[in-house]
Amino acid sequence: MEISTAGGKTVEVSETVFGAEYNPALVHQVVTAMLNTARAGTKNNKSRSDVAGGGAKPWRQKGSGQARAGTRSSPIFRSGGVTFAARPRDYSQKVNRKMYRGALISVLSQLNSAGAIKVIDELALDEPKTAKAVTLLNQLDFEQGLLVDVELDRNVFLAVRNLPHIEAVDVQGVTPLLLVQFSQVVITAGAIGQLNERLAS
Repeated sequence: MEISTAGGKTVEVSETVFGAEYNPALVHQVVTAMLNTARAGTKNNKSRSDVAGGGAKPWRQKGSGQARAGTRSSPIFRSGGVTFAARPRDYSQKVNRKMYRGALISVLSQLNSAGAIKVIDELALDEPKTAKAVTLLNQLDFEQGLLVDVELDRNVFLAVRNLPHIEAVDVQGVTPLLLVQFSQVVITAGAIGQLNERLAS
């Protein structure tokens, strides 16, 4: 299949990469796994066995007028342990290569079928100026979305980083998680060729 570029040319891409059926369950599973893997999971509280003290009974069982207590490390006391103490936890989930590739193809195919992928010949600026980036994006009729190039031009990266709802990455940085966050993608012909070659093989 062919995808037209903004310059009037066409880029030949594989039907299996940009024309596949959308698989929402697979995309959800892979995106959720990527989000969970990014979680730190480093929270940690002290339980009643971790806090200092608590060896002796605070006061006698009867006659004091107070409720009975066996240890100062009880959660009801100040400086006592936490009842259900949080522990460090690894939230990462395994996603094999075939699932990851399938999710990436699925999202790319959906974007392509919706006409949300715009292919251009090059993505470059002569100065790292946000105003120039805005002018370029206006010419492309592009208000929010993802910019992709083979190797991201430094001037483009610096120019768009202050723009809300715009992100620029190189072709290696394209992931299912990143693609589902944007409704439009502007990609260079070289980058879409590399994506096609990588996913079709």
